[in-house]
Amino acid sequence: MSGNPGPGKPQGGLPQGPGGLPQVSGAPQNRVAPLAAAPMAAMAGLGAGPEGRNPSQHSELAALFECPVCFDYVLPPILQCHAGHLVCSNCRPKLTCCPTCRGPLGNNIRNLAMEKVASTVMFPCKYSSGGCMVTLLHTEKIEHEETCEFRPYSCPCPGASCKWQGSLEQVMAHLMQVHKSITTLQGEDIVFLATDINLPGAVDWVMMQSCFGHHFMLVLEKQEKFDGHQQFFAIVQLIGTRKQAENFAYRLELNGHRRRLTWEATPRSIHEGVSSAILNSDCLVFDTSIAQLFADNGNLGINVTISMC
Repeated sequence: MSGNPGPGKPQGGLPQGPGGLPQVSGAPQNRVAPLAAAPMAAMAGLGAGPEGRNPSQHSELAALFECPVCFDYVLPPILQCHAGHLVCSNCRPKLTCCPTCRGPLGNNIRNLAMEKVASTVMFPCKYSSGGCMVTLLHTEKIEHEETCEFRPYSCPCPGASCKWQGSLEQVMAHLMQVHKSITTLQGEDIVFLATDINLPGAVDWVMMQSCFGHHFMLVLEKQEKFDGHQQFFAIVQLIGTRKQAENFAYRLELNGHRRRLTWEATPRSIHEGVSSAILNSDCLVFDTSIAQLFADNGNLGINVTISMC
């Protein structure tokens, strides 16, 4: 009775090379073997869960999900063309045919097998080129990227008129070159003077404060909330990361006519912005009638104190 040859024994008279492939001596073998190694390494990781693969296997598997148009990752729900080629959900609506085979895209044909594989692959953060080393399951990827410290910083000035984005190190240079009207005061205890607070409509006042080796942006916004009812929102944000912001506290104080209104909090990082804080009233909030109690000839002085925690 014949039996299977033992491990490492040749079959058919040819010696075996890596992966059990027949090995033929000579120069051509040395050129062909590396080409076959990469896909075999990727396929070897398919049977393992996320924790059972090494980083190289995750990287090779993630490469299988690259969109041929934008090179971002094709994530579930994964749609394919009639020939099985993939394209991401952002690019698909812009295409009239498959970018790989030029065939028809089809009517939302799901690739359930690739979706199952995707659920076990650790994908790199989209800001990996900026320095983020985190890898995540696709279900965690979007949430992480929304708050990733390596994502580009937007211009911290209130309003949506300036679309600039760049690194943290470039923010102050941008402000000094493009927003030259912003005044900077030195010291941990200053007075932020907002002039002409009775101007109609939505108005922003901005000032910079420099202390403890950092720059802080003071923002006062006047918004019309409903039925002509106007409110003021005052907040401080750090030109820095969220982690750096946790090292500081700020106090805003209105004084006048034997009255005092105070707000104390941790400054926001410009990565977070002030929109959500204003929306949730997580800042100093007062209406026009309160503002008039502390104003002097239409000007409002806010004492701003920065301290280290």
